[in-house]
Amino acid sequence: MANAAAAVHGRTVTAWTDAEITEAFRRFEALNPEPKGELDYTDAFTLLVAVVLSAQATDVGVNKATRGLFAAAPTPAGMVALGEEGVAEHIRTLGLFRGKAKNVVELSRLLLANHGGVVPADREALEALPGVGRKTANVVLNIAFGLPTIAVDTHLFRVANRTGMAPGATPLEVELALEARVPARFKLHAHHWLILHGRYICKARAPDCPICPINDLCRWTDKPL
Repeated sequence: MANAAAAVHGRTVTAWTDAEITEAFRRFEALNPEPKGELDYTDAFTLLVAVVLSAQATDVGVNKATRGLFAAAPTPAGMVALGEEGVAEHIRTLGLFRGKAKNVVELSRLLLANHGGVVPADREALEALPGVGRKTANVVLNIAFGLPTIAVDTHLFRVANRTGMAPGATPLEVELALEARVPARFKLHAHHWLILHGRYICKARAPDCPICPINDLCRWTDKPL
């Protein structure tokens, strides 16, 4: 059981009970039993590259950019052969594309040098790659390797704090709070449900509270009518 109350953006909210958290994820599961991420990929390597490219970009934008990139270089060796300029040509529609191109080529080189060209199923090894932080590692571990990690992006961070489900000042705090309290049966898909909820219902500027499946559980005091 969590503390009875928690601070959320300067206000105090009553923490969700274990039963409420279980009920929220039961509803998410009933509505969408097998939630999926929205990035296009074919294997662990293309997933890793897509997630690295998704920083400060939309999934739709990344998918448009990677369509040609993955056709030209679907493997680490192909990406290294394509080189920074070649990668940059494919992803120039994305923000920070030159830095991302450098990271993609270098992480591909390191995969070849240190891991036989295979994406490792290990957090420390993943985070040692350029452009790969904790969130990216969590996404890859979850989707490619089926581990019950929770990747906290801006959507999930907003939902966790706005609703009071798992308030935290940092993404890591939110992640650890959810890790501690989400029932094991829901953990594999937990971050997908919360990200999709934040992307399409609990939106930053115009949340659709009337159609929210967890409206009655939410602690947000500024819900639109």
